Amino acid sequence: MPQLVHIDNEGITDPHVNLAIEEYALRHLDPRFTYVLFYVNEPSIILGRGQNAFDETNAAYVRERGIHVVRRLSGGGAVYHDAGNLNFSFITDAGPGRLHNFGLFTGPVTRVLQEMGVDAALEGRNDVVVAGRKVSGNAQFSTARRMFSHGTLLFDTDLSEVGRALHVDPGKLRSKGHASARSRVANIAEFAEREMDVPTFRRRLLAGLFAGGNVPVYRLTATDWTGVRRLVDERYGSWDWNVGASPPFELRRARRFAAGAVDVRLDVRKGRIAAARVFGDVLDTTGLRAMERRLEGVPYDREAIGQALAGTRVSGIPADDLVSLLDPDLTG
Repeated sequence: MPQLVHIDNEGITDPHVNLAIEEYALRHLDPRFTYVLFYVNEPSIILGRGQNAFDETNAAYVRERGIHVVRRLSGGGAVYHDAGNLNFSFITDAGPGRLHNFGLFTGPVTRVLQEMGVDAALEGRNDVVVAGRKVSGNAQFSTARRMFSHGTLLFDTDLSEVGRALHVDPGKLRSKGHASARSRVANIAEFAEREMDVPTFRRRLLAGLFAGGNVPVYRLTATDWTGVRRLVDERYGSWDWNVGASPPFELRRARRFAAGAVDVRLDVRKGRIAAARVFGDVLDTTGLRAMERRLEGVPYDREAIGQALAGTRVSGIPADDLVSLLDPDLTG
């Protein structure tokens, strides 16, 4: 590969910004170099390109904890990031033998891990495992000329949060998206020869990748930051990208209220309610039809649905209860 250069992300932990830096580097930085980018994110769920945001998250838990939900360019499954997870990305030419060759990019990382006493190895197509447990998942994205291969490194992640944030009721909706495959996971810190924190782990990795020599560093210019912020505004900070780009899905919610049962069927496309049918044994059929009309075309989002149903009452059932029935709790 061409000369390796480290991109300094200035310690940013906002996942919207870090993913924007990665894409900006792919599309705009000097193609004569291969870049490596390390970053740590605040608690986040990072979705694969083809995934359904609603199908991959425990939406109520995500909202309660203020966990970011951000869609990346690459495919693959949803992953949980927190301060104990170090992410890496190699940005290089999409030359022959590079795209889909995960070993080319995980190899330098597993070599450094082995130097730390961690018996890590690539298993299957794109997972790094230690003692049969996954410590890194990897994915790739390419343009016509450039590509990145990026992955997680579970170092000291709160693994209980992984299960809580990514757990979702399999009967909740019928989605056409690509569901994540769950694996047994572990933290690298369990296997390292000596205790260290994530910043020390990052420094060890950098030193290992550059064989203990000089580490060339690229620092984003003012022009670069303008481009990065534009990507945040137009893509990674956008509901239309993070949520609205979800594949179509169908959802059914039913609940019995004092006035009778209400059964809602939604067809959601591009994150918006394309069609709504509302059934029930309540006497107010006029209210059911009005609810259908108010929902159609509305983003599948708690605030938007709340605004659409404001003032609506079906057989005396308050609008807040009808919104709660749909429960579209998902934050960006």
